[in-house]
Amino acid sequence: MAKRDYYEVLGVQKSASADEIKKAYRKMAIKYHPDKNPGDKDAEEKFKEAAEAYDVLSNPEKKQRYDQFGHAGMSGAAGGAGGFSGGGFSMEDIFSQFGDIFGGHFSGGGGGFSGFSNFGGGRNGRGARVQRGSDIRIRVKLSLKEIVHGVEKKVKINKMVLCPECGGKGAVSAADIQTCDNCHGTGVVSKVVQTMFGQMQSQAACPKCNGEGKIITKPCHKCGGSGLIKDSEEISFKIPAGVAQGMQLTVQGKGNAAKSGGINGDLLVVIEEEPDKELQRDGNDLIYSLFISVPDAILGTSAEIPAVDGKLRIKIEPGTQSGKILRLRGKGIPDINGYGSGDLLVYVQVWIPKSTTAEERAQMEKLKDAPNFAPKPTSDDKNFFDRIKRMFS
Repeated sequence: MAKRDYYEVLGVQKSASADEIKKAYRKMAIKYHPDKNPGDKDAEEKFKEAAEAYDVLSNPEKKQRYDQFGHAGMSGAAGGAGGFSGGGFSMEDIFSQFGDIFGGHFSGGGGGFSGFSNFGGGRNGRGARVQRGSDIRIRVKLSLKEIVHGVEKKVKINKMVLCPECGGKGAVSAADIQTCDNCHGTGVVSKVVQTMFGQMQSQAACPKCNGEGKIITKPCHKCGGSGLIKDSEEISFKIPAGVAQGMQLTVQGKGNAAKSGGINGDLLVVIEEEPDKELQRDGNDLIYSLFISVPDAILGTSAEIPAVDGKLRIKIEPGTQSGKILRLRGKGIPDINGYGSGDLLVYVQVWIPKSTTAEERAQMEKLKDAPNFAPKPTSDDKNFFDRIKRMFS
């Protein structure tokens, strides 16, 4: 089923301010929260849908990309490497985001919201927080040919990996890891707060163990107790055809490692387009400016033009006017969602010499009063701006 427009999901206009978007999301989150709708799969899907919409529209960079490209700019196939950011929200992501909106994790109390940890989220079976490694963002430059055909890239990045000495535990041995006596291994401490929704129980990470539920008494000498060391890794990933400047590819699990058996972060690959020397991109279309001489425009000719995979020869009809646009269908850039390919648009311009010899001027003098050289523009010739509009439509 096709994704709904994010503005429609939150019930706001495209011109809505950040505060309006935040208020709309808060309203939707309260309405469809799983604790208020137990067992209601439809409400849970709407809850996730609202969270995904807010994730994009609350981020200025993502919002700008979404406004320009729609869902095509936020998601796309990427083989086994993951997908473009914007989709695939997990309940952990949502509850983390939800907590940011309402000021922490809520449970119990008169407000009717129970703990987010009921849905797995970011805590283990004992309630202690599960660590997640940080993401790594890199930029990859692509040539026009790589964008048209897709490409597999291999990069070497510096990242945090599990300490080989302690296996990421951070301690010399298992005996050197003790349960935190402040939170009793849960990783959280609780307090009751009064909010606009009534009395609620707020949970925060334990300050003594930083939410891990355990304390290391004898740190590993190699990593100093962090469980992580710096290293490098060579990573391969596929970039699909049709990507555009600024799109972001997510290679799941290839970011920085997390200690204590946590979840690795992701590698975020930001696309940069290398300008082509001859072809200019406009959406999925390619544009080439072809200059021809006055005699060639009058008599007709053939011309060789550049294309992504080599040269193409096209025919220039006799009497071709400057500004004529020749469309070579399907010779542009594939749509990232598989909806065909753009076109190669050849913009013909008749070259007028800036200086001439006496002999050339004499020949022009003979022709300037000839009947066929008198301007006789058609209605299409007069509508120059309409031709330009059609060129980019």
